[in-house]
Amino acid sequence: MFVSEYVKPTTLEEAYQQLIKDKTNHIIAGGAWMKLTLKSASHLISLEDLDLNRILTTNDMIEIGSMVTLREIETNEHIKNCCSGILSLACHNIMGINVRNIATIGGSVMGRLAFSDLYPALLVLDATLVFYKAGEVSFADFLKSPKMDTDILLCVRFAKNQGKGYFRKVATTALDFAILNLAIAHSEQGWRISVGATPYVASLATSAMSYLNESKRIDEVVMEQTVQLVLEEIPCTDNIRASKEYREQLIKAYIKRGIKKVIEHVD
Repeated sequence: MFVSEYVKPTTLEEAYQQLIKDKTNHIIAGGAWMKLTLKSASHLISLEDLDLNRILTTNDMIEIGSMVTLREIETNEHIKNCCSGILSLACHNIMGINVRNIATIGGSVMGRLAFSDLYPALLVLDATLVFYKAGEVSFADFLKSPKMDTDILLCVRFAKNQGKGYFRKVATTALDFAILNLAIAHSEQGWRISVGATPYVASLATSAMSYLNESKRIDEVVMEQTVQLVLEEIPCTDNIRASKEYREQLIKAYIKRGIKKVIEHVD
């Protein structure tokens, strides 16, 4: 990757003005995945001096600064206690500790990498993103919208203690990218299901969620129908990591297993 100049602004406005000055200027977060998304940059703009590396908690909310590393998220007790720790588990499955000590949640979010293990967890947590100019945007809407390359992500927010959850990543080896990843959560607001790395970017299985939320009793028949709705709504296809058929079999197995695990925790 070729970079003409590396800059470290001391204010958000300075960073923003530098970013919009030239379309070849780019933000650098941890830099772990940058070679996968960027070939060159006129100016690389660091956010490390902008106080975005904190995890803040209140009675009902967790706020993760965009420069917080995946390792810090993995080990934070508040996040580990939220929704069965699914976001911590998602981070734990990403490469090795040396990478997690570098990679940030901001870089992972803004990279829009289809294999990201964070995305299913953030979707079922109903996370919102806070940008310098655009303000608060739901993570689900962010994934559907055009890239926001001319804005700066400040933090990720989600409600605290959202019931029980389940996260699963399937990969060839512990250090490989996901063949499939998924997250399931159940709280007072109902069921949420997300599947990613299909190999498309993660999305919510809204039809399956509605069906589960309307079901008075969850038995084998209901779980089978839920699986079918997930398969109809979230497309799978082939790539170098796995076939469409294999991914569909993984969804069948792990959606049912995840629902059962969540029900056990709730009961």
